[in-house]
Amino acid sequence: MDQPIKSAEATTLPPIDGDVVVITGATASGKSGVALEVAERIGGEIVSVDSIAVYRGMDIGTAKPTAADRCRVPHHLIDVACPSESYSVATYLTEAWQAIDDIRRRGRVPILAGGTPMYLKGLLHGFDPGPPADWDFRRAVEADLELHGPESLHRRLWQVDPLSAHRLNPSDTRRITRALEVAYLTGKPLSHRQTQFDRFPQPDSGRRFVIHWPRPLLHQRIADRVESMFATGLIDEVRELLRRHRQLSRTASIAVGYREVIDLLAGRCDRQAAIDSVTAHSRQLARRQETWLRSLAGLETLEVADEEELAKATETIVSRVASSPDRDGV
Repeated sequence: MDQPIKSAEATTLPPIDGDVVVITGATASGKSGVALEVAERIGGEIVSVDSIAVYRGMDIGTAKPTAADRCRVPHHLIDVACPSESYSVATYLTEAWQAIDDIRRRGRVPILAGGTPMYLKGLLHGFDPGPPADWDFRRAVEADLELHGPESLHRRLWQVDPLSAHRLNPSDTRRITRALEVAYLTGKPLSHRQTQFDRFPQPDSGRRFVIHWPRPLLHQRIADRVESMFATGLIDEVRELLRRHRQLSRTASIAVGYREVIDLLAGRCDRQAAIDSVTAHSRQLARRQETWLRSLAGLETLEVADEEELAKATETIVSRVASSPDRDGV
């Protein structure tokens, strides 16, 4: 099981407020490009909200901002972890808050850009990280998982935290393990600790946006992106990651675009099957992201159907931000 990276322990974190701009949307929606343009126009810096872009060397499969993009606008929370190390939600949120504070101190505007739902929800609604990991407990759970399978682990969670068991898919063994761990260490269900997710703080108006495409058009954008990733070297990127690190962390190794190429390199599928799988899994990811985003408070949906309308979305965001209140005076 992955060992955690060294980082300051997270404490309970409040929701973001004040001057922070949020630009989110499903994968391939164009949010990163919009955020880049907005940042240049309003004097902002971008805090990535992407659970895989944190890993160094995982560039093509994450559509990570290029070196030229990062010269145009400072980006934060990109390339901060080794792909062989685990990187928790709590670590991300602690470092995201530090980045936001640093950006504010420089008199710049923090812009959250990305689509990892748990990261975004923790920032918008606040986060209780719970107790630190108990690696002996996790190894014991992992042994049980190997012996009895995920269904047995899920049934065990029903006994101690039925709300979490209802919410989590039996195949999501990482989050099931964490829920069991919290119940074991604290005597209280994880679902009872995370009641902040059920509260909807009133956000500042005019600063939180979700870019939304009609599904057929988004599906085509996803297909085009996947073809481009394979054409520009995704297979070589994954081969080099495996050569350098031998084994990727669980989070890195199951990321869409990487798990399929790992299968390809292991001879479990051919190139076209890998492309088809990445496309299908990316579309499934987009649907999950859209479902999560609908649960978040205060996001203004910007409907787009072509590149011209995407450019208009940039203008809309700049206009809204310019006219919205700024409690922090940034």
